[in-house]
Amino acid sequence: MSEPRTTIRIDKWLWYARFLKTRALATKLVTGGHVRVNGNRIGKASVAVGAQDVLTFPQGDDIRVVRITDIGTRRGPAPEAQALYVDLAPKVVVAPEDREFVPVTPKFEGKGRPTKKDRRTFDLSRGSALD
Repeated sequence: MSEPRTTIRIDKWLWYARFLKTRALATKLVTGGHVRVNGNRIGKASVAVGAQDVLTFPQGDDIRVVRITDIGTRRGPAPEAQALYVDLAPKVVVAPEDREFVPVTPKFEGKGRPTKKDRRTFDLSRGSALD
C-alpha cells in the first residue's frame, strides 16, 4: 500500500515559500482567481497542493511558474523557502541598451514642483513683480 500524498493549503504554502508577505495576501490572491494549479484556475484558498504540482500566479510585473518540491513545515529563512520549489519560468535578461530611459526626478519635461532656481528664472522671464 502506498502512503497518502502529503498536502497543504495553497495560501499557506505561498506564504511558507515567501512569495507573499502575509497569509492574508496569499488568500486574497487565490480567492481573486489569479492562481492556477496544474493549469486549472482555482478560487478557494483551501485547495490542497503537494509535491509535483505546478503553480502559475502573478507576482509584481512577472508571471511565476513554479513546481512544488516540498510542502515545508514552517515559514523559515529565504534559503529554506527556496528549497520548497523549482522555478520553471524562463529568465528574461534585458540588455542595458534596450532599457527605456526613466528620469530620476519628476521635474523632467516640466513635471513636478519647481526648484528655487526654476522659480527665479521664471520670475526674471516674466519681469519682476517688484519693479
